[in-house]
Amino acid sequence: MNDLQGKQILVERIMNMKVVIAMDSFKGSMTSREAGNAAKEGILKVCNAEVTVLSMADGGEGTTRALVDGLGGTYVRLPVTGPLGELVTAEYGILEDGKTAVMEMAQAAGITLIDRRRLDPWLTTSFGAGEMILDGFRRGCRKFIIGIGGSATTEGGTGMLQALGYEFYDAAGRMLPPVFKSLGRIERISGKRVPEGLKECHFQIACDVTNPLCGDQGAIAVFGPQKGVKIEEIIMMDAAMKHYAEKVAQFTGRDMSRVSGAGAAGGMGFAFRSFMPQAQLKSGAAIVREACGLEKELADADIVITGEGRLDAQTAMGKVPADVAKLAKKYGCMVLAFAGSVTEDAGMCNGDGIDAFFPAIRSAVTLDEAMNPENARKNMSLLAEQVFRLITVCGPGRV
Repeated sequence: MNDLQGKQILVERIMNMKVVIAMDSFKGSMTSREAGNAAKEGILKVCNAEVTVLSMADGGEGTTRALVDGLGGTYVRLPVTGPLGELVTAEYGILEDGKTAVMEMAQAAGITLIDRRRLDPWLTTSFGAGEMILDGFRRGCRKFIIGIGGSATTEGGTGMLQALGYEFYDAAGRMLPPVFKSLGRIERISGKRVPEGLKECHFQIACDVTNPLCGDQGAIAVFGPQKGVKIEEIIMMDAAMKHYAEKVAQFTGRDMSRVSGAGAAGGMGFAFRSFMPQAQLKSGAAIVREACGLEKELADADIVITGEGRLDAQTAMGKVPADVAKLAKKYGCMVLAFAGSVTEDAGMCNGDGIDAFFPAIRSAVTLDEAMNPENARKNMSLLAEQVFRLITVCGPGRV
């Protein structure tokens, strides 16, 4: 085969190449979809490859937008009870099927909704998260995808449960408010006001921690201090949480306090597993990639582009780029990662399925300039263009 024939074969391979772009959002500058479209724009300046853009997220901030933008749907905005009882405006999505709601707990009970000087683990509530679920249920949703990261609460999900119709009573028969200070006083639970059909709903809960509800690795000991729990309060508060778990086990007939993820979001993992029979706690990245059909797209892909705002050693520990790379390698794809910035320890990603990574910043700029959405999209497009210029010279199998 002469050089001309070899070049023709290379051109044909490139023209028939399939590229899948599956990046996390670049928080503060680009959504997942915007970053993916910018990279696609750069690629198509160089070659006429088949390029598919999928919106990715890890179950935390950006999950709702990634799924609604990626799969189609509408947004719902409604006033709900905030973590300290004040009204806040929360947003969630309903996908095109009209039956699937996508929510982030932080919209109603997030720690960023509270000035850190006002953090009070005894009084914060997840009631607003329950109001969001109830609103979706009343609109016909029977499947819920819920990210529970970034919560301000420690009350075992009692706020959410009360909004859904569950009631918690003390020994004197008085209904208790859905806050942590009530947990040690719960003696009876009622589900008489729970809407018919709610227990049959399917909940996929994005949960990336494995902590149980109680003990040294539980919700209070591990996550409580960041929510305002004082060191000297941990033992007492953990005992109250154990009391709550015992009463729930008596009511439901099953003890979910030790299951992996029960301690997530101040016990929200426990609440879902205990009161919603069809609830599943899963990796946030896995939930999103399954919903978006990533594996099906990877089955015949040649190159996969993933990435996030900052690529570092933490990326290799289950974040979106590592999750995408692991699955892509199952199908023998080349995996490239594009990032806003890259740290010195990002080399760990190369051992986790990412063949090569590239920062998008082209010159010394201020953080505000780098985060400017217009600049970020331009830099992403230019980066993708240059990388694929190299690929068109070497070929996807020789880079």
